[in-house]
Amino acid sequence: MKKIWIFLVAVMAFYACGGNATDDGEKIDLSKPVKKEAKAPADNKGIGEVKNVSLNNPLNVEMVERGKAIYEMKCASCHKLSGQKVVGPGWAGVTERRTPEWIMNMTTNVEVMLEQDPAAQEMLKECLVRMPNQNLSLDDARDVLEFMFENDSKRSEK
Repeated sequence: MKKIWIFLVAVMAFYACGGNATDDGEKIDLSKPVKKEAKAPADNKGIGEVKNVSLNNPLNVEMVERGKAIYEMKCASCHKLSGQKVVGPGWAGVTERRTPEWIMNMTTNVEVMLEQDPAAQEMLKECLVRMPNQNLSLDDARDVLEFMFENDSKRSEK
């Protein structure tokens, strides 16, 4: 009899604490895994000192070349220019998925972004490896960003 009371109390506590409803009261099916799509909002600038980036149109060829050199030296071992994931995600389409400010904050403020930014945390769950701090200056990060735009523009021309 005591076991029945414990069971009833546990069931009542479960329902009193919300049971299988979301914060907005929507019921969820607990028999199926819940998958939240992590996509940064279009205005997500990330966490860091970069608040506004002025883009070049047309792209600055010198910045693209410097960005390519930095990519080859510090980024290429983990990131491919295609969509292929190696250690980190591929770079194809990154300038369409993320804001320029987010990209620069991710490359210059890696530790804080991985700790506090939801989009960076979702990427970490996907890749399972923390991006190392490459100690890029703001100028280096801006050059890499310009190279990313060049990479995406070449891909969209195909």
